Amino acid sequence: MFLADPATHGGAAVKRIDTHAAVIFLAGPRAFKIKRAVTFPFLDYSTLDKRREACESELRINRPFAPQIYERVVPITRTAGGGLKLGGDGSPVEWAVEMHRFDENATLDHLAQAGKIDASLADALGRAVAQAHADAAAVNPSRWIKALADYIDEHVEAFGEKPDLFPAHEVEALARASRAEYARVHPLLIERGRRGLIARIHGDLHLGNVVLLEGRPVLFDAVEFSDLIASGDLLYDLAFLLMDLTERGLRLAANIVLNRYLVETGRAEDLDALAALPLFLSMRAAIRAKVGAARLAYVVPQEKPAAEASARQYFDCACRCIVSARPALVAIGGLSGTGKSVLTRALAPDLDPAPGAVVLRSDIERKALFGKQEQEKLGADAYTLPVTARVFATLADKARRVLAAGHSAIVDAVFSRPEERELMERSAAVLAVPLRALFLHADLATRVARVGTREPDASDADAGVAQKQESYDLGPLSWPRVDASGTPEETLARAGTLLRSP
Repeated sequence: MFLADPATHGGAAVKRIDTHAAVIFLAGPRAFKIKRAVTFPFLDYSTLDKRREACESELRINRPFAPQIYERVVPITRTAGGGLKLGGDGSPVEWAVEMHRFDENATLDHLAQAGKIDASLADALGRAVAQAHADAAAVNPSRWIKALADYIDEHVEAFGEKPDLFPAHEVEALARASRAEYARVHPLLIERGRRGLIARIHGDLHLGNVVLLEGRPVLFDAVEFSDLIASGDLLYDLAFLLMDLTERGLRLAANIVLNRYLVETGRAEDLDALAALPLFLSMRAAIRAKVGAARLAYVVPQEKPAAEASARQYFDCACRCIVSARPALVAIGGLSGTGKSVLTRALAPDLDPAPGAVVLRSDIERKALFGKQEQEKLGADAYTLPVTARVFATLADKARRVLAAGHSAIVDAVFSRPEERELMERSAAVLAVPLRALFLHADLATRVARVGTREPDASDADAGVAQKQESYDLGPLSWPRVDASGTPEETLARAGTLLRSP
C-alpha cells in the first residue's frame, strides 16, 4: 500500500495502526489517517466524496482541541505515469488527514497503566476539559435526550447477544436501574438543554484520546462522523474520563478532575446536575462494555480471554455506578496550618457516590467572590466579618445543592465561629443527611512552619495570620478534635477512625 511504503516518506520506517473505521500510518514526524470504505449504523464512508468530507470534518472539529496535532487534509492523487502521490495535481483516489506525530506512550491510557497520572496531571486534565467546554456550542437538546434513552435499549439488545458473558438477570437489573435513573433526571436534562448545557462535545473523551504534550494534556480524536454521538450534556462528556479513571482504580485522580472542573466552570447548575452523574458514568461504562464485546468477533483466539475480561469489567463498572448511595456532609475545620486541605483531598475520593465528594473550600469561594484567581492575594477588606458571612452562606448553599443531587460534599474552612459550625449542622439537618465534622489542631510552631513552606495555594494565610489566630475564641466546640501535628498520613488515620465511628 502506498502509505505503508517507506519510500513515500523519504525512507522513514512506517508503523500501521488499524481501527474499525480508519487506518493510520506513522512515519517519521508525521501521521496520516485515512478512512476505511465502510458503512456502519452510525457512519458512512462508502464513497470517496464521503471520506473526503469525513476528513475535512475531522480536521475542522479537532483543530480547536489540538492545533499542534492536526495539520491539513491531503489528497492522494494518481500521477500521469500511473503512480500515486501525496498532494499531487492528479485526480484524487483517496484522502488523508495529515497530523504531527506524537509519542504513543504519552497518551493518558498508557500513563495510567504506568502509574503516572499524579495529582498535578489530574488537576491539569480537569482544567483542559473545562477550557474545551467553555467553547462548546449549544445544540438542540431534544434529539440527544431521546437518544440517551434509546442507548439503554441498544445496550440491552447487544448484551443479550452474549448471555455467557452478560447473564440475562444482570442485564435486566442494569436496564431497570438505568431506565429508572433516566426517568428521574429527565426533567433535569430538559432544563440543562434550556440553559445551553447540552452541546457539541468531544464525544469520545476517554484516556486514550488525551495526550501529554509539552507537559499539558491535549484532547484529540473527537467524534466527527455523527452529530448525534458528538452531542450531549457537558457532564456526560466529562463522565467518560471520570469513568475511565474510576474503572482503572484511579479514584483519587478522578475526584481531582471532577473538583477542578467544577471550580473552573463555576456553574452552580453543575452541582444540581450531579444528580445525573451516576447515570452518565454507568452509560459510559456500558458503551465500553458493548464495544468491547463487539470486538470479540475480530480478536485472535489467544487474545479472547483478556478481551472478554475487559468487556466484563466495564459491565461491572456500569452496574456499580448506577447503584444509589446515601450522601454525606463532611466539615473539616481548624486554624491555618493544621492541614485541612490536605486531609480534605485525601478523604474526598472515598466518599460515595463515585468519584467521591465535591470539595467546597472557603479560600476558593472567597477568591471567586472578588473575581480573583486562586493564587492572587486578597486585601484585608476581603476578610471582614460581613464578607466571611457571605463566604459561609455560599458554602452552605453549594453544600445543600450537592447533597440534594445525591452527592457527598466536604467543606474545608477554619470554622472558628460557633455560628459557622451551626450553619453546617443546619444544612445537613435540612436534607436529613449525616454530618461528619472534625476540628484539627496543632501547636503554633507547627502551624507557622507549615504556612511558611507550602507551595502556591488559594490560602492567603501566612505566619502573621497563624499567630493572630492563636488568640481566637472558638466558643463551645462540640466537633471532635483531631491531633494534626504529625504527618498527613497520621492525621488521615486519626480522622478516618473518628469519621467511621457511630
